[in-house]
Amino acid sequence: MLMSENTIRRVVVTAVGEMSVREEAPTPVRSGEVRVRSVTVGVCGSDTHAFHGRHPLVPIPYFPGHEATGVVTELGDGVDSVAVGTRVTVEPTLPCWDCKQCRSGQENLCENLQFFGCGYEQGGMADEFVVRADRLHVIPDELDDRAASLIEPLSTPVHAGRIAGPLQDKAIVIMGSGTIGLLMLAVARYEGARRVVVTDPLASKRDLALRLGADAAVDSTGPDAVAEVREALGESADVVFDCVAIQPTISAAIALATKGGTVAIVGVPSADVTIPTIVVQDNQVRIQGSATYVPQDYAKAIEMLVAGAVRGEDFVTAEFPLDRARDAFDASVSGQHIKVLVRP
Repeated sequence: MLMSENTIRRVVVTAVGEMSVREEAPTPVRSGEVRVRSVTVGVCGSDTHAFHGRHPLVPIPYFPGHEATGVVTELGDGVDSVAVGTRVTVEPTLPCWDCKQCRSGQENLCENLQFFGCGYEQGGMADEFVVRADRLHVIPDELDDRAASLIEPLSTPVHAGRIAGPLQDKAIVIMGSGTIGLLMLAVARYEGARRVVVTDPLASKRDLALRLGADAAVDSTGPDAVAEVREALGESADVVFDCVAIQPTISAAIALATKGGTVAIVGVPSADVTIPTIVVQDNQVRIQGSATYVPQDYAKAIEMLVAGAVRGEDFVTAEFPLDRARDAFDASVSGQHIKVLVRP
């Protein structure tokens, strides 16, 4: 695509299963905002679900790209928290700072929440983007671009582990060995879990989970999967992280958490499921939702990456230029990759 000097490229999902790379004028920088030149933009499961019309909270059309890193190129009035030239990653939640949840330090649950790259007027899958300065985190020099691209996705399981934990010396099950499931495995190990068993229908993903530190990996589609997981764990699960959130995984998670365990729902459900309430009540199973992250989760994610507990080369398995964003989405759902990046 040929562009004039006064335009940028931006990816837009125009309809279910359809996207284009649009040429448009740059967005003006308002007070409190910064302009960022995009460096990497991760393709998230939320992106592909929305692209295929299966995300309940992201309407189409939308501008994808909430897993965004880049370099600050322009400051709006009143911005002194970052400087031009700073490498940054975006915390894409856009809280109002005025509601009950924001005032209590739970801005991820803001009652008026907007989300950069998910139903917002902009996303990071573009040559550049404009975002509030208070949603940026500085990338340490120790992290290369691939590692930095994992800060946002790693923050999701960090948050889940924190609110469902503590995980030290606990028996953990992780349902699903996609990007979030494998990062959840890294969090469980970093936090000192005693034993971790993962599940996935794909043998390649199970093998990868074993290489990345799982004690056992079980085929989630097997006829006796719950029994196999419990046998591999050697006991009931203290915490089950459901990173898939469909009916079979929710049912299995509750069965594995009895008695007295916690089921943390980390994956975004595409539809409601049913739960055996008598089992939940009688066995005192705790069902814990986990929604995105807050700044302390970003700080822990950065700490883990700097420490080498998560390595970019283990997770980033494909990269595409901006004009091949559709190919990046297809690769992300192929089952052949972990984390796919777009590099504008």
